[in-house]
Amino acid sequence: MKRILLLTAVLLTAMVLQSQNIFFPSKEGTQLTYENYDKKGKPTGKVMYTIKEVKKMGDDMDITYKIEILDAKEEQQYIDEVTIQKRGDQMIFDMSKFLNKAAFPQQEGGAASAMEVTGNNMEMPLVPVPGMALPDASVQISMKMGFINMKMSANVTNRKVEAIEDIPVKGRNFKAFKLTSDVNSNVLGVKVNAKSAEWYAYNIGVVKSENYNKKGELESSMELVDIRD
Repeated sequence: MKRILLLTAVLLTAMVLQSQNIFFPSKEGTQLTYENYDKKGKPTGKVMYTIKEVKKMGDDMDITYKIEILDAKEEQQYIDEVTIQKRGDQMIFDMSKFLNKAAFPQQEGGAASAMEVTGNNMEMPLVPVPGMALPDASVQISMKMGFINMKMSANVTNRKVEAIEDIPVKGRNFKAFKLTSDVNSNVLGVKVNAKSAEWYAYNIGVVKSENYNKKGELESSMELVDIRD
């Protein structure tokens, strides 16, 4: 009986959390700034996400971000947009939109090249539970640059909710869900197998991420360094 009552309490708590929180902010104008680091902890650039538009359809929601990529000298490299969707009890990431313009260089003068993107969405539950396995995701991109055909593919597998942890970032503490995955990519015939760990906090999104090589050695990381709303 105690176990049944405990399970009921956990489920009710999860339902309350789900109704009140989503991963990622939902106020137009909110800006999140992330710092990228190499394996030695040296800054290599920044990424700025600014909420451009929020569309609400009942309990569902589309959040469109403007993305600005800056190099180590804080010079702008490119601008893009991405939309994250809330559908029912899931947050949905369009893998093609995340990688579309970042994956390949543009032609001279900024003209877009002929590009074909296929793949499936990445999903994340609003109430992750440690030990939960998450669906795989993939994307395939092909593009022509003059006489050159360029191709890339990425598969995100073995996605899992590892734990709930308190993560200190730039003087602030976040209660975050740790998600891990294997990332297998193929860029112009060069295969890379890596592992990823990401920490998600409610109403913020990613607060920290780390990428490791196949030996488990840290290759790069990213941290949230500023929030403005």
